[in-house]
Amino acid sequence: MSIKKILMIATGGTIASRHTEMGLSPQISGKELLSYIPEGKDFCRIDVVQPFSLDSTNVCWEQWLTLAGLIRDHYEDYDGFVICHGTDTMAYTAAALSYLIQHSTKPIVITGAQKPIDLPDTDARTNLLDSVRFASDDRAHDVCIVFGGLVIAGTRAKKERTKSYNAFSSINYPPVAVIQDRRIIFYIDDKGNDQNSVCFSDRLGHRVFLFRMIPGSDGTILDVLMDRYDALIIESFGVGGIPDYGDGSFREAIRKWTAAGKIVVMATQVPNEGSDMSVYEVGHAVKNEYNIPESYDMTLESVITKTMWILGKTQDRKEFRELFYTSINHDLLFLPE
Repeated sequence: MSIKKILMIATGGTIASRHTEMGLSPQISGKELLSYIPEGKDFCRIDVVQPFSLDSTNVCWEQWLTLAGLIRDHYEDYDGFVICHGTDTMAYTAAALSYLIQHSTKPIVITGAQKPIDLPDTDARTNLLDSVRFASDDRAHDVCIVFGGLVIAGTRAKKERTKSYNAFSSINYPPVAVIQDRRIIFYIDDKGNDQNSVCFSDRLGHRVFLFRMIPGSDGTILDVLMDRYDALIIESFGVGGIPDYGDGSFREAIRKWTAAGKIVVMATQVPNEGSDMSVYEVGHAVKNEYNIPESYDMTLESVITKTMWILGKTQDRKEFRELFYTSINHDLLFLPE
């Protein structure tokens, strides 16, 4: 196997943090991170860049565009990319990059750690070495997260544990692969099935609001939000529905948003198995009346970032719906008729 050329992109996060008087803060440079995995030199050559150093709580759409642009600018120079990132918003970044960088025949791996790399007891060194190893594999492609021995499609990851090393799960889709004892075992070995050329996007419509429903919510709050946002994602109960507490405020708010040409998407608070607004009257009636797209089996992180990606292209509701229901990097199994 030829020696692969990998670009490691350091962005901060717990993996690169040290203890300060105010708590953990990114202090370790990308080159320092690399010094903790000397074994990587056995199978790849690694260059390092550091576009920013942030706690991932502070990472948002601006940094996603920076990362996508950096990979675009260096795409022809490397065989794979490894992004070191904080865990708190890692699933959002992985989903966003899945839409910003599509049909990549080269792996774009995102990893991090629950503890800093310079501690004796840490998951950081294993995760980073696993990521470099996976990025050097001929079968690897597209955006994914490598963490805790799992390889998860970038659109399917969710952080489900705040402290444990197995922090991430693959939601409504099997892991792409597992990494055990330096071996990569693929469950989904589909490189070459996509005949499209790599495609980069450089715009995101970030005026997206997520409204999490609680019992007794007042729908008139959505009127206040309409001037500031182009899209509203309603995170409702169960398989999806709009409550009516006697005032019809939610249905009236949705009517106003759609009449104004705004995007409304229905999602669910339940992580697994997805939405289906056709099941109950509370969902069926609203879906039919306003033709609202719904998340189905997509993760919430994918719904949010996909909405931003589409808004970067169009605000036309028909075009939005067509793009929203286009499966990208395994984000959607259920395709409506």
